[in-house]
Amino acid sequence: MGEWAQCRSRKASSSHGWSAYGGQVHGAYYPQQDPSGSSSGSAVAVSIGLAIGSIGTETSGSIVNPAERSNVVGIKPTLGLTSRDMVIPISLRQDTVGPIGRTVKDAAYMLTAIAGKDTFDNWTSTQPYDVTPDYVKSCNHLGLKGARVGIPRNGIDFHLDDSTKPVMAAFEKAIQTIREAGARVIEEANFSSYDAPAFARNSSVVLDTDFVAGLSDYLSQLATNPNNVRSLSDLARFTRSHQHEHYPDRDTYVWDRQLSRNITSSSPESWAAFQANLVMGGEQGVVGALDRHKLDALIMPTFASFHLPAIAGLPIISIPLGFYPAQTPLRMNLKKTTVAVAPNIPFGIAFVGRKWSEEKLISLAYAFEQRTMVRRQMKPYIQPTFELSDQLEPTDETPYMLKVQYRSPVVDPPRVARAIFQKAISRVFSVRTWVWSVIEFAQSVM
Repeated sequence: MGEWAQCRSRKASSSHGWSAYGGQVHGAYYPQQDPSGSSSGSAVAVSIGLAIGSIGTETSGSIVNPAERSNVVGIKPTLGLTSRDMVIPISLRQDTVGPIGRTVKDAAYMLTAIAGKDTFDNWTSTQPYDVTPDYVKSCNHLGLKGARVGIPRNGIDFHLDDSTKPVMAAFEKAIQTIREAGARVIEEANFSSYDAPAFARNSSVVLDTDFVAGLSDYLSQLATNPNNVRSLSDLARFTRSHQHEHYPDRDTYVWDRQLSRNITSSSPESWAAFQANLVMGGEQGVVGALDRHKLDALIMPTFASFHLPAIAGLPIISIPLGFYPAQTPLRMNLKKTTVAVAPNIPFGIAFVGRKWSEEKLISLAYAFEQRTMVRRQMKPYIQPTFELSDQLEPTDETPYMLKVQYRSPVVDPPRVARAIFQKAISRVFSVRTWVWSVIEFAQSVM
């Protein structure tokens, strides 16, 4: 993944998918492709078949963005649906753990396996059910029939530029597909307020103060700490002195800003910024739009979808939508080290909902996926030539790795094994083609 979830350096000094341990991850659809981040390797590994599924973490976009750039499915769950225990925190008020899979059903199997309450993460106690839903049962070919979905155009328009024109063209076609599937699409289901500068200011305060406090707490729980890194100050000093960290080419601008603040995560200023974000993401944003128009979900291009759900703890599912056309001019990242936009690079569409609405979102996304099957329309330009397990052992070149004393996981291994077995059986006995034909016929005569 991207080192420190792109929360170390300014954008012009950093690149998605780079770490001192693993080097630079590239996407598989164009040479030197920017994989997006920060769960870059998780998405790329699934896209080229190194794994049937993977786990990502998201503070703001770090599951859904790499998923769209790798032509796979990413689910950012409601904050509190999955445990963050043993995950290095950026912000306990935003971080969540979710699955990345080749298909909606793959991701649903994984979400069923990893969701649940955990005594080591008290945010999971807010879940409204004692038994976690079986999200695979939500995979319904007719999931869009009768649904109400809205388009918050003002939340999309702010992010548009020349590079998003092909994405928007595909998005408009997707709207028609959704209508043809029986959904009612509400245009201009806008956010009552979308103040991007205020969002940026408040988010900076929240993430900066949460990271300083959360990192110190995490480091205090390490079983071993060979370099005696106990705080962000220690980490910054270590990073600047270690050759593998590529300092100062990759600077510590974000950490310097965080350390310069004279407030903490419990300060009134941090709390006020957090509360302002909750209102902006909730009643002024996603939840308000859903409620005013009595919607089941919002649909947005993935690139514009994640900002408000991040600050309000709301779920997103991103699925493949299309690919940049052959005539697309190349565009590099700000550091000029990876290709951000180019022919064949994938992009996605996102379904966004209320808290705990994963079942509905999966149903909608699955129905759209089965009608379009976008993932099959483009193959990666490279294929793996090694086994992933062969690449995971630490070497003598990485002596500074920190080791964690692992607790028992919130999900027992047999439950995960059952999910994998059920997935395998469903593949063996798949009759998707003729079943879909029957459903289409039945729908046409209803």
